Amino acid sequence: QELPEMVLLKFFRAESTPVPARPTPEQLSNLIKTSLHYPESFSHSFHQKSLCLVPVTLLLSNCSQAVVDVMIDLRHKTTSPEALEIHGSFTWLGQTQYKLQLKSQEVYSLQLKACFVHTGVYNLGTPRVFAKLADQATLFETSQQNSMPALIIINNI
Repeated sequence: QELPEMVLLKFFRAESTPVPARPTPEQLSNLIKTSLHYPESFSHSFHQKSLCLVPVTLLLSNCSQAVVDVMIDLRHKTTSPEALEIHGSFTWLGQTQYKLQLKSQEVYSLQLKACFVHTGVYNLGTPRVFAKLADQATLFETSQQNSMPALIIINNI
């Protein structure tokens, strides 16, 4: 009795593009790193001019390999009574919302102006930054983690 001829089996797999894993909420909240650059203290003569304007730079860094849509909202105010006691209220001058797109690893510098009417210690860390991957049709951007308070001292000359 003859043995059937042994045939090597070859398995073929259709080339498939890997499905990108959906980023976790934690990854989405770390797409953009922000840092504020401003003088530690600022001296101003409130007797000569009642409004004190301080230039502030908001640096946005895209930490991902993807294109990211970013929305910056400056209208957020600190409303807790404790915070207002320590850090008075101030206003951002000019445009209050920005929408921009950052390429992979891009760093963007946004020039802002803070307006103060009194001496004191203020927290400039109020801008809220939201981001989403540009290729995702998400309705809501994810709030980006905020850094430490950004304190500035306003002095009278």
